[in-house]
Order: sequence, then structure tokens, then C-alpha cells
Amino acid sequence: MRICSLLPSATEIAFALGLGDEVVGVTHECDYPPEAKRRRVVVRSVFDPDQHSSREIDQLVREHLRTKKSIYAIDLPSFQEADPDFILTQELCDVCAVDYNEVIQAARSLARKPKIISLAPAKLADVLRDIESVGEATRKRNEAEVLVRGLKQRIERVRERSSISGLRPRVACLEWLEPIYNAGHWVPEMVELAGGIDGLGKKAEPSKEIGWDAVLAFAPEVLVLMPCGFDVRRTVKEAPLLRQLEGWSGLPAVKTGRVYAVNGSAYFNRSGPRLIDGLEILAEIIHPEIFPRRSPPEAAQRLP
Repeated sequence: MRICSLLPSATEIAFALGLGDEVVGVTHECDYPPEAKRRRVVVRSVFDPDQHSSREIDQLVREHLRTKKSIYAIDLPSFQEADPDFILTQELCDVCAVDYNEVIQAARSLARKPKIISLAPAKLADVLRDIESVGEATRKRNEAEVLVRGLKQRIERVRERSSISGLRPRVACLEWLEPIYNAGHWVPEMVELAGGIDGLGKKAEPSKEIGWDAVLAFAPEVLVLMPCGFDVRRTVKEAPLLRQLEGWSGLPAVKTGRVYAVNGSAYFNRSGPRLIDGLEILAEIIHPEIFPRRSPPEAAQRLP
């Protein structure tokens, strides 16, 4: 079996199911588990986010979407050399992965016709179902069932423990800081499971640009910064974009020191097994009186 994974979450799913040796092609962003970085890169971004500010990244993405140009490119020679018989991709978000139509075109250039497994999760149940679908297609059904069962148990454990508290603080999760985007899809559901109220995002709906006035009006008691694709270090670096805005110091979360930078790339943006790690991180942030801190500093950091 030869698998090309064209998005990081699918790569994580494949490795979690014991398919690491079968993965022959990945994207430049596939960095987990560490072994994934040793696989052939068949997809790259057309620009380097590390070389641009948040505003510049947003403008580049908007321009590529306006002109219907993908922000990712398939390295066709490498893709053809990988010669996959399975391709893992997605149709959920043009910003997250190579355009699905380009995947179809690239697949047609192969000597044999590969099976394309397209993932399109909008909520946690969809992510779990995607794991089962990949397992079914790759003859890893039992492994997928065991993995999903364990993830469901962890989800239920968080839900049960968070329900102990009679307090449900207002929680704002921001997926981009300039311009400001709320966090969508599965994140509002994660906030609810962890014992909070997300008044900016809606479950199973995409993130969207919102005004700073919406954040001020919601007056979050907990503020979680999780820019898409950024780790804690980069998120901390971006935080001054919000501090300079009028009304920042008056937010309840700021007054009580409950502003956090998290590793969005690892635990919140990717629709893979580590979303459940993200759920547990959120629970620690929202209800520290119930969930003792276990996540490492590289996963979440309180901002001064």
C-alpha cells in the first residue's frame, strides 16, 4: 500500500492507525509525528508564512482565492515518483490544503488510478468518522475502532468533569488576529464540552472575520488565541496586535489574567486525533479548579 497524504491531519490519522510505513508522500506542513518529516514532500505552499505578517498572509490568501489560485502546489514529479494507490485529501477549506480539483488532475497523471479519500469534517463526530473511513479503506478497521473508542472516552471524561462546575465562563477563541477571525467548525463544540460558552463562533460553521467590537460586546472572561498554523511562540509574538486595540485592557479576561496563547497548529486547527488533546487543554484553561494543568508550555501559555 502506498499512501500520499495531502494534508497534515490526514497524515496524523494515517500514522495513528499504524500506516506510517505506507505513507510515501506528505505536505511540507506534515510535522507530526516526527517521522512524517522524513517522508517525500509532494505539496508545498506558494509562500512562506514565516516571512510575512498576519495582515500580509491574509492579503495573500485573499488574493489567491479571488483569482482562484491555490495557495498550495503539487510537486508533480515527486507526486508521480511516489506513485500512490491511496490519496488522502479534503474538500473542506481551500486555505488548509491543495485545491481538490488539482488533486484530481494530478491523480490522472499517474500510471495507475489511485483511490482518493476526501475528508470534510465540520465537528468532532465527523473527525472520528473520518478516522473510521480511513481505517476501513486501508484495512485498518480494528485499529480505527480502538482509536476512536479511546478518543470518545476522553471526550466524555472532559464533558462529565466540566459539568461538575456550575460556572460556564464566556470564552472567546480567535483563529486569526489581523484581521480578527473567530474559531469555527469543531472549536465552539470543544468550548462547550470543556465547560464554557462560545458567543463568537457557531458549531460546525467555518470561522469568519469579525469586528473587534464583537469581541468587546461579548466581553470574554477567557480569551484563547489560536491563529491557524501558528505555534505558541508565533502566537505570543502576534499578541501585541490585540493589545494595541481600544478597549483591550477593559476585557474581563485581561483584567483577571485569563488570556492564553495555544498551539493552534497542533491542537485546534487540524482535524485529527490531537483535537482531543486540544479539548483537554481548553478544559485546563476554562476550569483550572477541576482540571489540573498537565499540558506543557509549548501547548499553551498564559499571557502576561
